[in-house]
Amino acid sequence: MYGRLIVTYHNKEKYFSMKQVLIQEGQGNNVVGQGSHVFPFTFQIPAQDLPSSFKGSHGKIQYSLEANLSRGMRVDTKAKAMFTLLCKGNLNIDPMLMTAQHSITNKKMKLFTSGTVGMDVNITKTGFHQGEGIKVVACIQNTSSREVKPKYCLYKKYSYFAKQKRKLETKVILKEVGDAIPPSAGQTVTRIITIPPATCASILNCNIIKAEYRLRVYLDVKYASDPEIKFPIVVLPARLEPDDGEHLPAPTFSVFA
Repeated sequence: MYGRLIVTYHNKEKYFSMKQVLIQEGQGNNVVGQGSHVFPFTFQIPAQDLPSSFKGSHGKIQYSLEANLSRGMRVDTKAKAMFTLLCKGNLNIDPMLMTAQHSITNKKMKLFTSGTVGMDVNITKTGFHQGEGIKVVACIQNTSSREVKPKYCLYKKYSYFAKQKRKLETKVILKEVGDAIPPSAGQTVTRIITIPPATCASILNCNIIKAEYRLRVYLDVKYASDPEIKFPIVVLPARLEPDDGEHLPAPTFSVFA
């Protein structure tokens, strides 16, 4: 649109930077002859609270490894590779992730519907792995004049911060609908909401990017606003197989002179 002013805010945060010299200068052996040469090396990622790799519509968290080859009078040759870092939340160590959640809501119907509807909802914990099911138990009381349907919605809530401004991105991940509960009836319903394996892990330890999730449980009532309950959900990386903890061989980088 003509005359519209667009303001863009930027922010960047560096967590760590390490450097390793494979060929030392000034020691007489800093010249590499013709042929293929392999220099094994390893890097120890700092033992600090680092956020997992992430890519969203308005920001990203990336980790990379860069190799630089200096060749006298020529322009330096560089090679760069990205790698994925996953922070493994531990359900047994972090008590918050194992905390059960419980909430109650009651609502009096108006206009085209009379009576009240209410629900008492429980989920077993707060932290769940990718691909894991969330067990939702809802005790529903429908004393209204209409049938109600329990519905479930898992959605993401990504926040980007720059210059004291916030950009919010929300998107529904999945929706599910339960069986209708007739008027003047009560019922306890149990539903397993499975987190898609491809869901990005939660990011809660970054100052400029947050990746959060919510599970919305609500009752669909015709001609009335829906009573709802929202639970915060922490998504953790998928569980590792027992032998996944083995040490991987040191990465290598080949240099061709």
